Amino acid sequence: MTIPHFSDKPNNAGAYSRIPTRARRHPEDPLTRLYYEQLLLLSGYPKSGKTYRSKQLIDNFEKRIEESTEPRIKRLKLQHINDDLLALDRNVYATARAEKDARATFDSAIKRALNRDTIVVADGMNYIKGFRYQLYCEAKGAQTPNCVVQIGTQPDQCRKFNETALEQSADATTSPPYDPAVFDNLIFRYEEPNGMNRWDAPLFAVPFEDEAPDYDAIWDALVGSDGKTKVVRPNAATVQRPATEQDYLYELDKSTSDVIAAITAWTADHPGEGGGTVTVGDDLEVDLPTNPPSLPQLQRLRRQFIQLNRQHNLSKARVKGLFVGHLNDAFEQ
Repeated sequence: MTIPHFSDKPNNAGAYSRIPTRARRHPEDPLTRLYYEQLLLLSGYPKSGKTYRSKQLIDNFEKRIEESTEPRIKRLKLQHINDDLLALDRNVYATARAEKDARATFDSAIKRALNRDTIVVADGMNYIKGFRYQLYCEAKGAQTPNCVVQIGTQPDQCRKFNETALEQSADATTSPPYDPAVFDNLIFRYEEPNGMNRWDAPLFAVPFEDEAPDYDAIWDALVGSDGKTKVVRPNAATVQRPATEQDYLYELDKSTSDVIAAITAWTADHPGEGGGTVTVGDDLEVDLPTNPPSLPQLQRLRRQFIQLNRQHNLSKARVKGLFVGHLNDAFEQ
């Protein structure tokens, strides 16, 4: 099979002008959001034919969308992202700083392109597993279905394609070649996807000899089948926390410290006494036990309260009262 070379140019309107929209909760399930944007991540050696395979997938998916009678499928669009569309020169892979900036550009383009009705085809080498994990986390945080398609062209064949491109570098219809030293370095550094890793799953390998990818399996992984929308539940670590009041953590720390200071001042003024009442603020009283608590005990209760409430969206005016209640409950036990 001969893999043709493509040269994609940005359109006049700008390939990445879409603004992402906020996802909406499913009305019947308060714990689950349904998302229609999908991320298809390609990975492979340089000059392995990733753009060729991307175009095969895009052509097939466009046909499916056109022929579908489902409203959720009919409104889907496809967004193709690669180095050529982002005007990234092949020489960016020659230095670590330039490559880091290029990956940031690629990542930003993906995040800009994701919206409610778009399938994003991320056509890049994506050869670093840490970068694939980063994109996986972003997709997971957005509750976006995603998959990895590995282009299985072997290094020797990729080198032949690159040598051919070097010979035809003056031809504007071919994709730009890599400098031989950069090409060899990228081959050496390539970290192959592993379907056992959650950030590389589901993984679809496309051998060089295959005429086409497994369209049905990839479509099902991204869009779903039998009229069922893909549902992605986020990990707790990727759920966006509700916004809190400004300086909330500072107020949490200060208010609890003031209460502890008032208690320690009272115990210092009443040595040997127990069962007293300490007034802290307006109408707030801490009822001490018969055996007055030590400072380490008070600090431990304070740390517990802060740990429990640092992620909560509490009103700053309620912090001190809640902490007093926390102490009273603890002293009654």
